[in-house]
Amino acid sequence: MLAIFDKNVAKAPEALKSQEGGSVCALKDGFLPNHFASIHPGAVTTNLGSSGLIACTLDKQNPLLPRLFAVNDDMFCIFQGHIENIPFLKQQYGLTKTATEVTVVIEAYRALRDRGPYPADQVVRDFQGRFAFMLFDCTTKNVFLAADADGSVPLFWGTDGEGHLVISEDVETVKKGCGKSFAPFPKGCFFTSSGGLRSFEFPLNELKPVPRVDSSGQVCGATFKVDSEAKKESAMPRVGSVQNWSQQI
Repeated sequence: MLAIFDKNVAKAPEALKSQEGGSVCALKDGFLPNHFASIHPGAVTTNLGSSGLIACTLDKQNPLLPRLFAVNDDMFCIFQGHIENIPFLKQQYGLTKTATEVTVVIEAYRALRDRGPYPADQVVRDFQGRFAFMLFDCTTKNVFLAADADGSVPLFWGTDGEGHLVISEDVETVKKGCGKSFAPFPKGCFFTSSGGLRSFEFPLNELKPVPRVDSSGQVCGATFKVDSEAKKESAMPRVGSVQNWSQQI
């Protein structure tokens, strides 16, 4: 998969930016989407207007970690992997027996957006299995991104020369668009446009960036680790309106 989001929709963490620079604008003249299409001729690309774009291909899949793509009520979601407790989640979200993992993610997000019963970290923590997913809500302009606690599915993110967020499971694609300003997406974490990067395993702890150094000794973005000493001031606040609640995801 490939996703590129305008910096006004999803602001990448500052620590992902390398001092070496040298990255291009991933969206200019279709640079990175064209590269992705050249190596995945059957990929489906969805233009999200000023928000960015997403692309997905179903070829060259790991049969144990299949890739799924779905659109529902202007919510676009790409899911890769397998959720072990999917029967329980289908029942929890009132879905039919034929619902797939990508449908579960969309409905879980919808429940959060429309004032769900749990904070976001609890919702993601309820997903038991090997997975990574990316969701974009066109209505609220919100990005929702997560990877399981073991980092079972490769997922990388970075920032291009214009500050846009680039996401893909293909490290070479991310490198091409971000230069040295990239890193593996941190396992056991989720990212949203409004809330930034957080750990769903340890929701009360802050995350701290740790600079990455490549084989040539150059700093390449940063990884993020749970800071066992730093606690968040408070849990996610409840708010009164649906619109405001969606901004707290």
